[in-house]
Amino acid sequence: MRKSVITTVVVVAAVLVAVGLYWFQPWQLWLDRTVRDELPSAAAPSAPPSAPAESGNPVPGGPRTLATGSFISHEHTTEGTVRIIELPDGSRTLRLEGLDTSNGPDLRVWITDAPVKEGVAGWRVFDDGAHVSLGKLKGNKGDQNYALPADVDLGTYTSVAIWCDRFDVSFGAAELAKGAA
Repeated sequence: MRKSVITTVVVVAAVLVAVGLYWFQPWQLWLDRTVRDELPSAAAPSAPPSAPAESGNPVPGGPRTLATGSFISHEHTTEGTVRIIELPDGSRTLRLEGLDTSNGPDLRVWITDAPVKEGVAGWRVFDDGAHVSLGKLKGNKGDQNYALPADVDLGTYTSVAIWCDRFDVSFGAAELAKGAA
């Protein structure tokens, strides 16, 4: 009888450890995935050749920055910038540049209407209002691009979050400021 109780306890403990490992995936903290997406480009409408643009000014017919922001840390230390870029064909891309955050289970890139708040008060606000998931985070480091749906109104969606869907918490977020149009 005692042997069957011990066996049952060991089996239950092993199942609980396996479920806990799957749920929390602690090994993710030691695994980095670096992504180096190129700046997106699209065929520009035909235009006469012009002189090269000065540094900091958009190239005529090239991508233009609609909004920018810098990440602040929430649940995990997060650094980098975000830009919303409009391509000559009218499509828009959300670009993460110099991203550096922790890896984790089920991380997503969200554009939201929530205000970016410092500290613990900002960790869980992004799923309270409107948000659009742009997909799984490609990597926890580097530069990456996410297509922005045409119906996303940049007047409504004013922040970007690296969101852990499994634990409903922001790893980091950036307030979007209108860029040079």
